[in-house]
Amino acid sequence: MITSFTKSIGNALCPTLFLVLFANTIAAQGKVISGTPQYFPPAGSWETRSPASLGLGSAAIDSAVTYAILNESKSPRILRNDQAATFGKEPFGDIIGPMPDRGGATGIIIYKGYIVKSWGDLLRCDITHSVTKSFLSTVVGLAVDNGLIRNVKDTVAPYVPPIEMYRARTDTSAVPELLNLYSTIHNKTITWNDMLRQTSDWEGSLWGKPEWADRPDSSRADWKNRPRNKSGSVWEYNDVRVNALALAATSLWRRPLPQVLKEKIMDPIGASSTWRWTGYHNAWIVVDGQAIQSVSGGGHWGGGMIINAFDMARFGLLTMHKGKWKGKQLISGDWIKQALSPTPARPGYGYMNWHLNLDKKLIPSAPATAFMHLGNGANIIYVDPENEIVMVVRWIDNRKFDGLVKELLKAVKAK
Repeated sequence: MITSFTKSIGNALCPTLFLVLFANTIAAQGKVISGTPQYFPPAGSWETRSPASLGLGSAAIDSAVTYAILNESKSPRILRNDQAATFGKEPFGDIIGPMPDRGGATGIIIYKGYIVKSWGDLLRCDITHSVTKSFLSTVVGLAVDNGLIRNVKDTVAPYVPPIEMYRARTDTSAVPELLNLYSTIHNKTITWNDMLRQTSDWEGSLWGKPEWADRPDSSRADWKNRPRNKSGSVWEYNDVRVNALALAATSLWRRPLPQVLKEKIMDPIGASSTWRWTGYHNAWIVVDGQAIQSVSGGGHWGGGMIINAFDMARFGLLTMHKGKWKGKQLISGDWIKQALSPTPARPGYGYMNWHLNLDKKLIPSAPATAFMHLGNGANIIYVDPENEIVMVVRWIDNRKFDGLVKELLKAVKAK
């Protein structure tokens, strides 16, 4: 889901200047991380150290935590009520996946790998909305690393055959329904890179949701019959298209994406066994004779990643270390670099859902090298390689997040 954070990322700087800034920030990130010994928490535990023992200002850390708690989101904790008042008002806005009630303000501050402060119910598994997209793009990156995708500049169509939808039927004569995601003239031009950057303008319907119904244009005349934008030219945040990418990746891996993520990322980083990546109730396909659920990329209509704060922090630590964990490269550094590269049509956006701070408009108080995995709510994994900080913040008023970062970084300046 998009938030006011993403709406605030404009095109104030030209793409060329963004590329220069991007190259400089990537170099700065590499210099800091490669030269600093870091702690990686083992599975089932995570060492806590006092801020003072690591040279941080304790009072500033305490102030940041108080700030986060006082600025909890005002949205209802019963998320179905919140959805009904927001996205539920859109055409086809009904919930079709799990949407559990949320907890209260929660977070963890990690410095040099150690927990220095936490608050809230850290073990509670809450929906994390569009942070799910960062897990999805990671699974696509693993497909590249494993040779399932030769190049992200390839068009998607040759990789994805017609997909059989699963239907529980008593009538054995019923003709199976096939999904052809990339069969239209426009969709045949879409690349993996376009899907990852949300610049595809993919057309069609999936799981009962037409793409035009997600955050529809104000003009009803444009909903169904507008001309398609050239793939790669226009950025639009759209969960139907994200789900089309998730389905394409599922077909490519020939097994459920949560299994891929668990085996290649979550188990190696010591994540718990409690996270769940869920899909819609009707999002089932047949692959190699098996019924498989295609997961969703966010919580717009329910579903997506339901996860605790510790596991979010582990993922954030992995991304700060460019895909490396305890000396093992779980996902290639080249993929992380691509994920952090600006999208020409939206320079503040990398691959979904990596939000960049190159022009410091997203988080004015943070370094340009910082980035976020960002979801509605707000659910945030803040990654600051320059200051060796990872911070998970859940259910904060998104307008207040920059103030939280400002308070946090006072602790670093106090060193």
